[in-house]
Amino acid sequence: MSKTKGYRVKTRTLFRKSPRETGMRPLGNLLHEYNCGDKVVIVIDPAFHKGMPHRRYHGKVGVILEKRGRAYVINLEAAGEKTVIARPEHIKPYTR
Repeated sequence: MSKTKGYRVKTRTLFRKSPRETGMRPLGNLLHEYNCGDKVVIVIDPAFHKGMPHRRYHGKVGVILEKRGRAYVINLEAAGEKTVIARPEHIKPYTR
């Protein structure tokens, strides 16, 4: 058989959660409102399939451009001026 080239190929260890992290995330993470210009980190949660960005953007830092429905449009300058659409389950505030 030929090797598959699916959307989540090679993510077995990248999206793995430790036993303490399994299940739903706290509701405060989902209800957090982001404004335009906020810096966020894309941390993909494998428990949620909708609004999941591609695995190559996992761990990247970007800036919120706009809100599109429930999702946010994120500008990634480190990836060569890419825009990624992700739902709030897959992003968290950037703290430095």
